[in-house]
Amino acid sequence: MPLKVKAKEKLQKIGKYADSYRYVMMPELYSTLTQDKVIKEAALRSGVSQGVMQACWDAAGQVIKAWATEGHSVALPGLGTMRFGLRAKSCDTVNEVKTSLIKSRRIIFTPDVDLKDELHNTSIQITCYDRNGEVVKRVTSSDPGTVEDPEEDNGNENENEGGNGNQNQNGGNGGNTGGNSGSGSVTPSAPKLTISRSGNGTSSVSANGNAVNSGSELSAGTQVSISVTPAEGQVPTASLNGNTVTLTESDGVYTGTFQMPSSNATLAINSGGATGGGSGDMN
Repeated sequence: MPLKVKAKEKLQKIGKYADSYRYVMMPELYSTLTQDKVIKEAALRSGVSQGVMQACWDAAGQVIKAWATEGHSVALPGLGTMRFGLRAKSCDTVNEVKTSLIKSRRIIFTPDVDLKDELHNTSIQITCYDRNGEVVKRVTSSDPGTVEDPEEDNGNENENEGGNGNQNQNGGNGGNTGGNSGSGSVTPSAPKLTISRSGNGTSSVSANGNAVNSGSELSAGTQVSISVTPAEGQVPTASLNGNTVTLTESDGVYTGTFQMPSSNATLAINSGGATGGGSGDMN
């Protein structure tokens, strides 16, 4: 079954292509599968009872959570490995090292070869929508199927604050950081956007055509886009620092935009069907 992607013609309000329409691609996500559904399917495929599968699921989750937070790189059978990491600012001297340099803690998932090969071999089907929401073209992609390696992005997590200095991170267990900063002035940090999600639907956040994750730093005034596919029969909501972000519905997908403020901000998205939620992103 091909992966589905939608390309929507949107007006770019900032950046290189400001005041022009561009087709922006993003994954077309299905509804979220609940834990009960996953356990039921796993029980059917393995031949064990749902009760046994639930007990195994809970036990594995507890082990993974305990070991990952102790600094281990933990294997997720059939999927890959998960480990703790962080993003931190570098400093000139050992006397400046302190926990306040840590910008964010991270959970890093590295897929195994079989999973990457499966994604590599899966075709992508693109549906193109014009600015009026009309379907104008469908494309089956012939891209090379390159799968991004998380280690390439996570192997160098210290910010380059000092011009030409080198920053490094220990990419092994525990995600310890280190590095040297060259001479030069310190670049001020941009405002950080924290994203909180609730509900049983799916959502994505992007800026300038790129996915935005919780904890990302965005320049003040950056145009940020929200796309929400709500739970069936639900109407999603979104707010920025407690102020409502207007969402417009088209073909069952709700979209909205806002400008990044000049200070840290929190975006709350409720995709419907639940009131609880947590921080994080789905791209």
